[in-house]
Amino acid sequence: MASTPHLRQPDSEHVRREWDTVGENDLRLNRDAAARIVTALNADLSGQYILFNQVRKHSWLVEGAESNSVRNVLEDAADRLSEMTDALAVRVHALGGVPVCGPMGVRQHAPLYIESPHQYDVRSSLERDLDGYATLAVQMREHIELTERMDDEATAEMLREHLETIEEDADTLDRYLDDDTLVRRG
Repeated sequence: MASTPHLRQPDSEHVRREWDTVGENDLRLNRDAAARIVTALNADLSGQYILFNQVRKHSWLVEGAESNSVRNVLEDAADRLSEMTDALAVRVHALGGVPVCGPMGVRQHAPLYIESPHQYDVRSSLERDLDGYATLAVQMREHIELTERMDDEATAEMLREHLETIEEDADTLDRYLDDDTLVRRG
């Protein structure tokens, strides 16, 4: 039995810009430079989508003595990831691109693996979250350098602000993973 695609496509006459293309932009940025930045930002968006979903899942499933405080930290972190994706998506559009969305686009640009749907212990969950934050931080540093080389200081500044948030959230998770916190299994 053939599988039915999960993608709904309106008639092509309604398409204003095709996915994975970059058109003119109102920022007066060279089209080739804008295309390179859009590709970088879509990779950041993909990673943030994946990490958002993973962090949110962990907030729903956290159990144990410290579950309330861990849940609150994860919920707040997921909210910040969501705000960052919105800002990046708006910037991609301003640069003449189409922001990554949906599973196909995320997979095309993803710097992170999607976690299996199982429930895991809180320590290993937070370790994977921390690894995701680290991956995003490294990638964002590279993209800051790229945007600076492409003379897009506004995007570089936005990425610097997001990087600071990513690093602060990673630091919070790291403190939860210290030896004297979170009960370890025997």
